[in-house]
Amino acid sequence: MNIAFQKTRARAAGKAARASCPVPGAGAELIKHWPAGAMRGLSVAGFWPIKDEIDVRPLLHALMDAGQAVCLPRIVRKAHPLEFRQYAPGDTLKAGPYGTAEPYKTAPLMTPDIVLLPLLSFTDDGKRLGYGGGFYDRTLAALRAGGDVLACGVAYAGQQCSDIPTDQYDQRLDAILTPSGFRKF
Repeated sequence: MNIAFQKTRARAAGKAARASCPVPGAGAELIKHWPAGAMRGLSVAGFWPIKDEIDVRPLLHALMDAGQAVCLPRIVRKAHPLEFRQYAPGDTLKAGPYGTAEPYKTAPLMTPDIVLLPLLSFTDDGKRLGYGGGFYDRTLAALRAGGDVLACGVAYAGQQCSDIPTDQYDQRLDAILTPSGFRKF
């Protein structure tokens, strides 16, 4: 069975698992488990949730309230890394591709120290299964080539699975944050 077919099957299973996980207020639970002391002073790239993704906005607002710089991804074009633009409460976002909400290109560019990533599934050794566009894999590869960045998946605990098919382009997570805890790999 080829890797593309395996990933397609894994994505269907990941979507089903994620759809069964949402709990009202789960996003606020992320704040309790975020290692604030270890992350203080670092810039954080978040994401605006789509569909049934976990809502990271309470965490992003808590980080901004604590004085941390926050940015959101912006899709520049297909098959390219994302760019990150500064975000502050009250900023207007525009509709992006795939149902995303993103900052306008006039917002200041940022290079984050930490990237919070959405996902469909993750494993206990840091494999991540995304939607298949490769945006975050390209972005992490570019950021890691230029220095240190912490890639932290954000998900429901029920999105963990035993294995995920990967290839040479797939970037691993450094950590995972769920409503039940934070763990580095």
